[in-house]
Amino acid sequence: MAKFTPHIKSENIQIAETILLPGDPLRAKYIADNYLDDVVQFNAVRNMFGYTGKYKGKEISVMGTGMGMPSMGIYSWELINVFGVKNLIRIGSCGAMQKELKLYDIIVGMGACTNSNYASQYNFPGTYAPIASWKLLEKAKKIADEKNIDVHVGNILSSDIFYNDDSEAIKKWINMGVLGVEMEAAALYMNAARAGVNALCILTVSDHILTREETTPEERQNSFTKMMEIALEFAE
Repeated sequence: MAKFTPHIKSENIQIAETILLPGDPLRAKYIADNYLDDVVQFNAVRNMFGYTGKYKGKEISVMGTGMGMPSMGIYSWELINVFGVKNLIRIGSCGAMQKELKLYDIIVGMGACTNSNYASQYNFPGTYAPIASWKLLEKAKKIADEKNIDVHVGNILSSDIFYNDDSEAIKKWINMGVLGVEMEAAALYMNAARAGVNALCILTVSDHILTREETTPEERQNSFTKMMEIALEFAE
């Protein structure tokens, strides 16, 4: 029996237990076209492309999630709770927030600070700290070491705000040693924790908050190969 939601219509095509989640659906297509064999497309609803294929003979899926925690919250919840996905790896871009980071550096999000109200749905009696699954975090570091890829492991910021009216806000996160800012990981980490599955966020520095350096949209879509190669090794 076909499974479907308002946002994912798989048409009886299997979604693998391990899935890569770039924000940009065109990055999902790029990965499917350039890295996977025996590819089938399982989703095109709202042009949020999703594919299942094989990497080195092992099954893996890849799907776009869009921008922001509401979008990530929807897609990751449905993938986990309707389609049975167990390992969700966000692969995205971020803005670097520390001097030692450079364009194209890789950040692995051990924890995800946030200015979002996403956690309010759980009615916590305190402040919840969204963190990555140790199983995936440990594996990502091991894969990176084997490939001689330097990675920075630490805290990231999942922000609801791209154009912040408070120009001083980002400095407070920088002062706490937060490595980079993106917009989705905290929601992914919370959905995964609530369901008892695994999640990890791997990021490539696409721009730098301090130096104002930045990559082009085309480079963000097609050139973040080190991040993709680490994530693809999660295929099972």
